[in-house]
Amino acid sequence: MTDKSMIPIESYSAFINRKKLVLAISVVATAVIGLFAVSAGSLEIPASEIIKTLLGKGDPQTHTIIMNIRLPRVTAAILVGAILAVAGAVMQCVLQNPLASASTLGVSQGAAFGAALGIIVFGGGVVNSDSAATAVTINNPYIVTLCAFLCASISTLVIILLSQFKKDLGPAGLILAGVALGSLFGGGSTLLQYFADETKISAVVFWTFGNLGAADWPELLILTVVFFAALIYFLLNRWNFNAMESGADTAKSLGVNTRAVMLISMGISSLAAAVAVSFVGIISFVGLIAPHIMRRFVGNDYRFLIPCSAVIGALLLILADTFARLIIAPVILPIGAITSFLGAPMFLYLLFRGFKYHG
Repeated sequence: MTDKSMIPIESYSAFINRKKLVLAISVVATAVIGLFAVSAGSLEIPASEIIKTLLGKGDPQTHTIIMNIRLPRVTAAILVGAILAVAGAVMQCVLQNPLASASTLGVSQGAAFGAALGIIVFGGGVVNSDSAATAVTINNPYIVTLCAFLCASISTLVIILLSQFKKDLGPAGLILAGVALGSLFGGGSTLLQYFADETKISAVVFWTFGNLGAADWPELLILTVVFFAALIYFLLNRWNFNAMESGADTAKSLGVNTRAVMLISMGISSLAAAVAVSFVGIISFVGLIAPHIMRRFVGNDYRFLIPCSAVIGALLLILADTFARLIIAPVILPIGAITSFLGAPMFLYLLFRGFKYHG
């Protein structure tokens, strides 16, 4: 029996199921790559041994390597990648700007200036000459993290104020404002380094490289809380974001308080991104790339775009970090440089094709 009235419903169900399949495949791929990242290194650890260790049955050496070195690093990649990607997706929606992300709106540059302030002014960094592998360390990570977070928050506040009180600024104008903020914070960082000694300059440069190994379990707990708190808020507002995709006037006609949603969403996404980069250093372009990758598969439906962006952001950062660790092991390349190589072409591509979403 055929019922033409049921065809649209069946088509819609198939459409939704395809998005669910994309999400499921992304989760499985992230889990597989994450398992590989934990196993790969100077000492290859079989997957069976990893599982035994997680169950508390592994030998002491393997337990130390997995629980103190590799698993925290992979967990940091998952959380930081997910936070930056979700923040980027939400920023792009509420600002109606496909180039919006923490790295293009001055948030990351503000964090870099704050870190330089914490290291140089408050003495948070030191050179350790005992080991070439750890030539530079951050001896007061909490003051460095706090300064990075506070200065990153300044960029958030400026962008929010500009978007509210300069409504004719437009998408390109907000990106230019982010460039200006990045230049301002970059100049401040340069001045601080100019008056600093070599020890502190080395510590600042080391921090800006990005280091996923810098986050330990207490920091990862904070990142976990921040991620899930932001994710819950964003998912609760998924229908508001869907309405705002059609424009502010349409969203208002549907009863969405666009001003409140924009302000709160920008605040939460920017502050979450600030927390992420303040713990691990500058991770560029993940928040820009991940949402656009998933738009190719799930469109602009924020019921799926938000969780899919989180998963693909985690996957991208795990891949980048694993590549950085293994390509010329035992030397570990700066993770910030790897993500910049990935993100810069995407940024240029988006500029070339114009400010349009792939619906």
